[in-house]
Amino acid sequence: MANEIPFPLYHKNARKNTIQRALDTTLFFLLISLLFYRLLSLKTHGFVWLLAFLCESWFTFYWFLIVNAKWSPVDIKTYPQNLEPRFPELPTVDMFVTTADPVREPPIMTVNTVLSLLAVDYPADKLACYVSDDGCSALTFYSLVESSKFAKLWVPFCKKYKVQVRAPFRYFLEDPISISAPNFEFKEEWEKIKVEYEHLCLKIKEASRKSAPCNLTHDFAVFANIETGNHPTIIKIIGENCEEDVPHLVYISREKRPKYRHHFKAGAMNVLSRVSGLMTNAPLMLNVDCDMFVNNPQVVRQALCQLVGRESERDMGFIQYPQCFYNATKDDPYGNQMVVLMEYIGRGIAGLQGPPYAGTGCFHRRKVIYGVWPDNAASTNDYEAMKEFGKSEEFLESATHALKGEKGIRKSISDYLEASFQVAACDYEFGSSWGTKFGWIYGSMTEDVLTGLNIHKKGWKSNFHFLDPPAFLGCAPTGGPAAMTQQKRWATGLLEILVSKSNPIVFTLTGNLQFRLYLFYIYLLSWGLTSVPELCYAALPAYCIIANSHFLPKVQDPAILIPVAIFVTYNMLTLREYLKVDLSFRAWWNNMRMARITATSAYLFGVLTIVLKLLGLSDTVFDVTQKNDEASEDEDDDEINGTAKFTFDESPIFVPGTTLLLVHLTALLSLCLGLRPLVHKDAQGSGVGLGEVLCSLWVVLCFRPFMKGLFRIGKYGLPSSTIFKSTSLALVLVCLGTASWA
Repeated sequence: MANEIPFPLYHKNARKNTIQRALDTTLFFLLISLLFYRLLSLKTHGFVWLLAFLCESWFTFYWFLIVNAKWSPVDIKTYPQNLEPRFPELPTVDMFVTTADPVREPPIMTVNTVLSLLAVDYPADKLACYVSDDGCSALTFYSLVESSKFAKLWVPFCKKYKVQVRAPFRYFLEDPISISAPNFEFKEEWEKIKVEYEHLCLKIKEASRKSAPCNLTHDFAVFANIETGNHPTIIKIIGENCEEDVPHLVYISREKRPKYRHHFKAGAMNVLSRVSGLMTNAPLMLNVDCDMFVNNPQVVRQALCQLVGRESERDMGFIQYPQCFYNATKDDPYGNQMVVLMEYIGRGIAGLQGPPYAGTGCFHRRKVIYGVWPDNAASTNDYEAMKEFGKSEEFLESATHALKGEKGIRKSISDYLEASFQVAACDYEFGSSWGTKFGWIYGSMTEDVLTGLNIHKKGWKSNFHFLDPPAFLGCAPTGGPAAMTQQKRWATGLLEILVSKSNPIVFTLTGNLQFRLYLFYIYLLSWGLTSVPELCYAALPAYCIIANSHFLPKVQDPAILIPVAIFVTYNMLTLREYLKVDLSFRAWWNNMRMARITATSAYLFGVLTIVLKLLGLSDTVFDVTQKNDEASEDEDDDEINGTAKFTFDESPIFVPGTTLLLVHLTALLSLCLGLRPLVHKDAQGSGVGLGEVLCSLWVVLCFRPFMKGLFRIGKYGLPSSTIFKSTSLALVLVCLGTASWA
């Protein structure tokens, strides 16, 4: 231990957050006070008061979970310059890229991600890049083949001139003089490589316009008459690191058959684990989505600082990097950039057992993915191992070496091609423990969270590492339909975990999941459940106006100060968080607004999906999020100028929000026309008050994008079918509210 002191690899330091804790605690006690007030006055009020109490009870519990997650923030400082003095022989790393649809995920995007990985600041002979194409696209394979030729120029150029941004489509946005010293040699090489990259983009663009990207002969013959969901395994070694200073590059499209479940991304990741285990068997694995390129070329060394060494080997399971976005629209109009979430909750849970696995930008230990518990040695006989890991003897040998931390004797990766086809077959996992005990775990559309939870329950820790510049940059959904689809998928997948046997309650009782991290997982998995109290609470003001009731204390009642204090404290607290991370007031408002819209729309449909699944009426369907290629020329003027209008489509996901808006507008209109009195007081002191009116106006303000959509056309307007459905529902709800008053 003494000889490790001069060369520390990383430090984790607690952050001081006294003011933040005081504000969070103040809000929590205000919420408790409101609940006590509700309980004391529950007998003198009716159903509306009870419904408000139930919703506020959920909000109080949920805020407690949030405070728990934010309570212990930490900063992590790494020292990559000390890595090689302590470990002259650096470990190998296998890098995984996943794509599933060449239309929703343009191949040029995948190409840039792959090129950025191949060019990271790490010895090329210790890296291997595996691309999983679940779309089985000849275009994707063609694009990778062409990009491998460009990589022979791009990778040496990046390392020679210490290029910071190693995704070409971002690098060539800047002038060469602003990037490096304006010497003749550099400028000449820069211009040459830029021409080559533009030629690569042109070839891919032209290929995408054809029915087939090229003549389907030789290596491309396997793509002739291919069906996306019904095809044999395709594995192609595009580039093998021999004398070239470029890592291995392997294309994989696993076998798919209609009668076999393929388990979406989790299944693809398990195939990548097995194929890479045969070919290179690196002890560390990095996985990224096809849209998330390396933005910091030191990222591998930075991650190794937390993964190597005696202490880290014993308890550190994976290193998760925050999701940041290169196409972030000004002021985050869709509320999906998650900057504040990462800064406060991300750093907070890093001070506990560690953050969840987020599905991309994550370094894993292979032995952890293979199911090892901390401090446990792999000691299984051949029969048991064969049963656990499948039928391949070659993979069994590879897994044994990985579990024991041994390198084994590695041959050329092409020598493992035949065995790789076997482990990528759709029936390979039958009778094994893939997807249940180890690997990427099946049973949820958010396989990343479930896999991370399975790792944490064994007692492994994780770290959340912020780098400057950010380690990875990805592509955020730009548009209402894409953003809502992504949020619905997340809510559905998280609820699948909550109602399964793999929920954190079970893991806390039977595993080594720390109690405070258990509370965080309850918060995370309950995202979808917030839709029910959010929708009910958002509808209460309109109902009270229509039914001439109230759910808030009257203005003359001193108890009105409690909800007013909660409203002011919460908004000031959250605004402070946004301003502290250099975001604008407008960004804060957009996120507050989108939180209401998402909860009452996307999350609600997530809950309905799970209810139908539990009843056996339908199954969940994985929707690939549309990713926009920044290189495309058909961008809107408002997007170029840094702003964005809310967009819609005919999806029913927009019906609840539109209905809620119409009900509130109807209630406020009836009030303005004198059809409902502002203050009506009878013997029991019931009647609508000023608080309900202000709350109704607040809801309308939150759903302002929907109100604009009522009067716009095209993608910025609500479709007539959505308006018709919402109007019909709103009329029914208004009639029910009126009947309750009568």
